[in-house]
Amino acid sequence: MKTRKKKVANGPTTHGISRVIEDILGCKWTVVVLRNIAGGTNRPGALTRRIPGLSAKVLNQRLRKLGRYNIIRRKIFNELPPRVEYSLTPLGRKIAKVLSQLEGIERDLGVKY
Repeated sequence: MKTRKKKVANGPTTHGISRVIEDILGCKWTVVVLRNIAGGTNRPGALTRRIPGLSAKVLNQRLRKLGRYNIIRRKIFNELPPRVEYSLTPLGRKIAKVLSQLEGIERDLGVKY
């Protein structure tokens, strides 16, 4: 008996926009990581120190997923010790702008967590 393999999505072209948003923002850390990269914190160690409770493992998962969707860009420097920096792509800047607008609406509504 043959078994069917489940197809795994590699990027935004395989799903509708709502599925992509759900996949990207499905983790509570994604928005925080994006906000920090947009704010200029672009090295993994600095992100881990700046975001309380975020483990290196979860950070790496989020960074890989954001990179797969072309939201962030990874730059590796040929140095010893190795240095890696992340920055927003044009798409990432658009998403950061939308998230910023949503945070403004949240403030207008007086939502507190």
